[in-house]
Amino acid sequence: MKKVAIVGAGISGLFIANLFRKNPNYQIQIYEKNTSIPSEEGYGVQLSVNSVRILNEIGFHKFKNNEKFNPGKINFYSNENSNKICELDITEFNSEDCKYTTLKRSSLINFLKTDLENLIKTGHNILKIDQQIKQIKLYFENGQSCECDYLIVSDGVFSKSKSLISNNQANPQYNNTLAIRGILNKSPENIDIKNIALFLGSDFHHVIYPVGPNGDLNFIAIMKYQLSVEEQKNYSLFSDNSFIKKVLEKFPLGAKGFVDDLKELKIFPVFVSDNFYKSHNSNIHLIGDAFFAFPPSFAQGASQSIEGAYELFKSIENNTESNFFKNRVNKTKMVNIRSKFNQFAFHLSNPLTIFFRNIFLKRLVKNKKFLESYLGKVYRN
Repeated sequence: MKKVAIVGAGISGLFIANLFRKNPNYQIQIYEKNTSIPSEEGYGVQLSVNSVRILNEIGFHKFKNNEKFNPGKINFYSNENSNKICELDITEFNSEDCKYTTLKRSSLINFLKTDLENLIKTGHNILKIDQQIKQIKLYFENGQSCECDYLIVSDGVFSKSKSLISNNQANPQYNNTLAIRGILNKSPENIDIKNIALFLGSDFHHVIYPVGPNGDLNFIAIMKYQLSVEEQKNYSLFSDNSFIKKVLEKFPLGAKGFVDDLKELKIFPVFVSDNFYKSHNSNIHLIGDAFFAFPPSFAQGASQSIEGAYELFKSIENNTESNFFKNRVNKTKMVNIRSKFNQFAFHLSNPLTIFFRNIFLKRLVKNKKFLESYLGKVYRN
């Protein structure tokens, strides 16, 4: 029986643990640095059909229907005046038990950890990774240690495990944007709250979608914002009231109307990956944001984490790990290009370019050949 250590109890780590748990050839243990599993209560996540299809293999299709939602379209709006630009039908990629889904991140985490409670060790912050010839030994700050045959690194964009095995050669980069998250408990006027609302603005876009049975709506805005190197590292800055006020004052007119109705407001800098790291040890693998962190403009962060974890599990199970890295890099590059392009297109500021962008948008959302190429290549695995 092979021992598998998973460092990080986020979406990708918990999901791959569910897959390993069903195979009697593997013994798994999950190590989480926090004293409890972070769930970011209330905040939302979008799951496109490529990840829902995979999640269904561990019973997601049976998950409580009142905690997940199936928006049928994305409505595009102007942030300047809230006028609707066009709409995109996303049901084209759905099947009967596999539909585009939105829900609270905490609901997804609770679903993923349901059968794993006895396999998770919290309060285990990785200190050292000793890559021995036959086994890998992990040392934690609490003085404990363990040995494993496989190490799965899934401890996020600021992965300490990744830093240890790469000698700090693969650090994420600030994307020159801030993410502003919150929950709306009041329905905005003239907005279709059963679907996804995407507002486009100058160096700014925000998204609203349903996440709670009581009518809660997830709000996330991405704003271009320059930070010094010192400010990027100063996490107390992002909870400072004067800084939050300064950021909110920069909201475009079309978004300011939501500010007073936001609760659980949180601001954080967006860090992304600019390269890939492959361990020299063939039994150490990265998944989720530890593998690659995208700009948040294509709603694929969670879905790609799940998809990558699934591909890794299958490659280990079938003894084809040598193919995993190359295949995942190819898919990741494709998604990353789309994420960067979306952010560029969403944040246009010149009135003339905005005018032509909107014309093209109206045409492209109706062009099935384009949608199959741009979305289908991602959504259909």
